Amino acid sequence: MEILKRLAVSLLFLCSLESVSAAVEPYPLDYWALRDVISNVEVSPDGKHVALLKIPTKDGDPIIEVYPSDDLDAEPYRVNSHPMEIQGFFWLSNDVIGMNLRQKVRDRIEGFNEGVYEYLLASVDIKRKKMKKYDQLGAELEHVLPNNDRRIIFSYIPGGDKSRLNKAFRPRTYYEMDLKSGAKKLILRGKLDMGQVEFDIDGNPWLARGFDVGKGEYVWYQRVTNSGKWQEFYRLSEDSFETFEVEGFDDRQPHIFYVRANQGDDKIGLWEYDVRKGDFGELIYRRSDVDVAAVRFHSNEWKNRDSVVGVVYAKDNIKVEYFDELEMATTRQLQGIIPESHYLRINSRSRDGASLTIYNVGPRDPGTYYLLHAGKLTKVGSRQPLLEPENLAEVRYIEYQARDGRTIPAYLTIPNGKPPFPAIVMPHGGPFVSEVVVYDEWAQMLANNGYIVLQPQYRGSKGFGLEHYTSAFVNGGQGGYKMQDDKDDGMLYLVDQGWAEKDRLAMFGWSYGGYAALVAAARDDQIYQCVIAGAAVSDNQMQVNYYRDRLRGASKIEQLGMWDDSVSPIEQAANVNVPVLLIHGSVDQRVPPEHAERYRKALDKNGQVYKYVELDGADHFSNTLFYEHQKTLYESMISYLASDCGEGGL
Repeated sequence: MEILKRLAVSLLFLCSLESVSAAVEPYPLDYWALRDVISNVEVSPDGKHVALLKIPTKDGDPIIEVYPSDDLDAEPYRVNSHPMEIQGFFWLSNDVIGMNLRQKVRDRIEGFNEGVYEYLLASVDIKRKKMKKYDQLGAELEHVLPNNDRRIIFSYIPGGDKSRLNKAFRPRTYYEMDLKSGAKKLILRGKLDMGQVEFDIDGNPWLARGFDVGKGEYVWYQRVTNSGKWQEFYRLSEDSFETFEVEGFDDRQPHIFYVRANQGDDKIGLWEYDVRKGDFGELIYRRSDVDVAAVRFHSNEWKNRDSVVGVVYAKDNIKVEYFDELEMATTRQLQGIIPESHYLRINSRSRDGASLTIYNVGPRDPGTYYLLHAGKLTKVGSRQPLLEPENLAEVRYIEYQARDGRTIPAYLTIPNGKPPFPAIVMPHGGPFVSEVVVYDEWAQMLANNGYIVLQPQYRGSKGFGLEHYTSAFVNGGQGGYKMQDDKDDGMLYLVDQGWAEKDRLAMFGWSYGGYAALVAAARDDQIYQCVIAGAAVSDNQMQVNYYRDRLRGASKIEQLGMWDDSVSPIEQAANVNVPVLLIHGSVDQRVPPEHAERYRKALDKNGQVYKYVELDGADHFSNTLFYEHQKTLYESMISYLASDCGEGGL
């Protein structure tokens, strides 16, 4: 199925693939600016059709294409939701596809976390060729109901998203909906003390979560031991930084839940929890180096939706320790035959298990989909078909010592060529998130242009244990202090190891990473030639004041400990001692544009050297960066690094 190179080349009207393959020059930045050419490839429950999301022009909206599984060269059935944009889809039955849609309805944000888009659920019957949009704004699919091809369960948050409670515990209301008529029936109305519900394969509620305001505790309930009544089985103080996450249950013994929890340990492990006894049971799996990140469910969600088959952790790659031998053997066999196999998973499967789609992604594969049908493996297409494996960069997992002795994990994206290279440290956003670098477009784009890229998992990063995470704020916010040292020490490590040139160092980050870049621009012991700050928090107090009144418990300690006590870039504007490139989206709801406006005024007041690029219509998040946004972003960065990053450029 050639929707690959021909399609991408036609989008850009650029040079031929033959000349690209032979060239030693970096790819044109237009290549990197393309949004995913195809994505979301899934086989229907009966295995007869394959659907995919495709962006047919460089600045166009995604459409769904549906092909017969036994003829991927056939003319597809196409679905366009204009003026709404298709964000993703999912098979609801053999003939019905569900869709997440969004539409830009405003030109300006309405406040913090109040963006310019609104969202809807919809479906299309590929046999009758009819689309139906459902009228509940903000609705989210909860359950496909594999054993009922006419109904689904959806939910929404009444009154919108404005709540003082952690998003995972905001009460939702649940409806069952008839796909043909659109009629909906209330299942249950969530409330604060019990509002987050999970359903089993038949749509029976089995798990709920809530919050006890009086005691300041999160509460978990189950209906496995008594299907007619909710039973409380666990509480966790809102002041605790430990994790308690119910991931599933033993489908042979439903009263045995699988729980990710610290249970007094630094690292998150996977435990059995017996709801009849109300206590932890066997520790199933735990590591001494990283947290258990998730569980892996059976690849056949139509027949085995609730079956847990493995445990997931992440270090140099995303890895699965399987409990199910057949699932493990199937995955291992596919890994042996798919090119550039790195992180591979079966992302959809027919009800009979015979047809399946496979997704692989890695440092030398931006993401490729395959179909296994009628015993034949076929390459469906790549997210970025213009990028050849040999021209992409190697990614290594490394560890180095910060100046206070802490071990900092990191990912190193290494350009083709011989070191030393000019180097860029690219701290992730958050900061309290878990990052695993499998394929990172920004890092690969920079490496393709000759820069070695370091992505440090500085203190505050999740996934490496409780102490590594909380060390960023428990004894005062370390933003601009030890968290900043972690980044600088990584770059000095690269210099010591011969990877990087000491006079050719820079920092680029987005969101918190942009904040870190602004902090770096004003450090006394300066090691960088310039910084690039995207969507950067420039004023700590302004940022935390957007949501200060919503904070309580551990999140209050985390956020206030971080932002109240850390270095605020706007207060350091007079001390900036390297060139700065500022980039900000005009409708950024998470870090509103006022941050860039106020910081620029402070730089102007102090006569500092900087450039500013505004991405018109871009929000904070990557799925709002369209082709022109990304082209502008990449051209601005590469030009700045070459010409304006210190004397002579980087």
